[in-house]
Amino acid sequence: QVQVEESGGGLVQTGGSLRLSCAASGRAFIKYAMGWFRQAPGKEREFVAAISNGGVSTAYADSVKGRFTISRDNAKSMVHLQMNNLKPEDTAVYYCAARNTGGIGDGYTGRNAYDYWGQGTQVTVSS
Repeated sequence: QVQVEESGGGLVQTGGSLRLSCAASGRAFIKYAMGWFRQAPGKEREFVAAISNGGVSTAYADSVKGRFTISRDNAKSMVHLQMNNLKPEDTAVYYCAARNTGGIGDGYTGRNAYDYWGQGTQVTVSS
């Protein structure tokens, strides 16, 4: 089992940047693929990005490709989401999730594919 906790959210203007962090604790962080999801008010939780356990493979939602970068530091049990050129439509609560697979795996865009979730961190982009 692994526990995850997000940090780094906040208020930023359009075009600005934020770096979200996800700290993991528990057993064998290296075993888990990791993902970021987000949920805007009145909307379903949606996939943002994923990274394999070794950090070699990544995947992104079309809406964030070229603007967001997911990375991980297995020595520190951390996952990061660097968000650049932020837009008002990026406003949401961002969640970190762990998946008990090594690779990103099939179905990685679905929330049911992930086993452990954090409480989320709010990101607000003002226009």
